[in-house]
This record gives sequence, structure tokens and C-alpha cells, in this order.
Amino acid sequence: MKHVFIVNPVAGKGKAVNAYISTIENYVKENNLDAEIYVTKASRDGMRYVEEKAKTGEEIRFYSCGGDGTLYEVVNGCYKYPNCQVANIPLGSGNDFCRLFGKDINLDDHVNGIPMKLDLIETDGAVAINECAMGLDSEICIRQISYKKIPMVNGELAYTLAALGCIAKGKTKNQFKITIDDNEVFEDDYLFCYIGNSRWYGGGYKAAPNAMPNDGLIDCVMVRSDRSPIKLLPLISVYKNGEHLDLDITTFRHCKKVKIESKNPAAVNVDGECAYVTEREFKLLESAITFIVPKNSEFLNM
Repeated sequence: MKHVFIVNPVAGKGKAVNAYISTIENYVKENNLDAEIYVTKASRDGMRYVEEKAKTGEEIRFYSCGGDGTLYEVVNGCYKYPNCQVANIPLGSGNDFCRLFGKDINLDDHVNGIPMKLDLIETDGAVAINECAMGLDSEICIRQISYKKIPMVNGELAYTLAALGCIAKGKTKNQFKITIDDNEVFEDDYLFCYIGNSRWYGGGYKAAPNAMPNDGLIDCVMVRSDRSPIKLLPLISVYKNGEHLDLDITTFRHCKKVKIESKNPAAVNVDGECAYVTEREFKLLESAITFIVPKNSEFLNM
């Protein structure tokens, strides 16, 4: 099998990622791996390169060396090709998807990890391995990018600062019609709707506390907007800790498909890729990608 390391040199402010290149080089030499390293040059360059390699039909394991954005590019580049596997070495600022597997950067644990089929979420020609969302939290996702550029500000702090800013500006109400599996409809003012394949995003916010990316189900969390912005502030920590499912403003469903229609353009987030839309459908792709679980991960015992 070919081992291809996709390195994003600006992930996590760059220092850890660039230092890791020598770790890869030394390991490859010592273990005589058939491997190559590709350092991405711009946004979507990793996706382009991965798909070019995947199309050859060669058995390839791609290692995403960076953050969740790097993983998004690797997954979208190769998920259509059954000859490919994906490993995730968490070197970014948020590293949300890997929290379920442990933030393991020991290269040997990934090279000798366990292949496992995971689900994906398809939407508008792209896929998410971690999460999708519409509403307030996606507005926050858009705004946190600028905070991440500040020295000493990590993914979690950037998300929190962006959340406070959005709440202060009243970005707290979206008129959504949400259809679950084509047969159950919810229509109200919503803070947001989270469509989770896994549990965390925003640098450590536990949006779907029970989600599993291999259970053949989407965790859909709908949170209504029924209070003033100032009264939302105490709920930030509740949401961060994954204690919001029992709130009277929260509705939870396990499902295979979610369609959201918005009266006005609303922010949508697909593994950190954001846009403004009035309608979007999210569909589960069951067992759609082979993911390498690090060999010592507790996930293997869950």
C-alpha cells in the first residue's frame, strides 16, 4: 500500500505541522515505507491532489496532517474511490473530529491502526465526516476564522469569542422549516440546527453528545430561539458541555436525512466550509469511507 501524507503548512498556525514533516521523513526511512509527502499550496489544493492520486486505482492510505479543514479536503478528494483509506493526524487548532478517537499524533499508531468503515453526510455535492449545521453556530463558524489569526487564540477560544459577538449582534433567530426523513416537519424560529456524524465542533463544543460516526444515523439537534440574546449567554457553557439535549428548547432526532428551508439566507457550515443559503438537504452515506482508527484508541472498545 502507498502511504501519502497531505500536509497543510498553515494549519494550527503552522509550527506543529511543519515540525512534523521531519517526523514523517524519519519514520518512512526507518520503516522502509512506500510513501510520499505533499505540502499543500492553497485552499482546495489538497483535495485536487488527493483525487488525482485516488483516480489511479492504486491502494493508497492518505494521512491528513493538519486540522479539520485539511481532513475535509482529504475526505472529499477520495471518498468516491474504494481503493483509498484516510487517517487523521491532528495538528490543527480545533481537531474536533479526532476527539472521539483520541488526539494521537504518534505516527506508528496510525500506520498500524485499524481500518473501520465510517458514515459521511452528503450535501450539495460535498461530504462532511464530522458535522453540518445551519443558523447561529454557522454564523459563529464564519466569524471565528478572524479570531484564529490572533496569537495564543486556539480553536475553542476563537469559537467562544465569535459566539459572544454573534449573540451581541442579535444573530439569534432563523425561521426554519426542518423536515426529517421526508415525513416529520418542524417549523419555528431556531437558533440553529446541527446535523452531526460525530460529537464535537468549534474547538471542543459537544453539540451531539451521543453521536457515533459508524452507527448509520445522523444526530439532528434543533434548538429553538425563544429568548433574548442576553438570556442566551448562560447557555453557552451548557452547550459546550453537551448538556443541552434536555433543555425545553431542544428537539433531538436520529434520522437518515434532514432538509432545512429558511425564510431568509442563513449560514450553513459543512465541516467548516461556510456559505449562505435558503435551502439545503443533508443525507447520510452509510459506511462510505474507510478510516484508520489509531491502534491504541479507546474508540475500538466503544
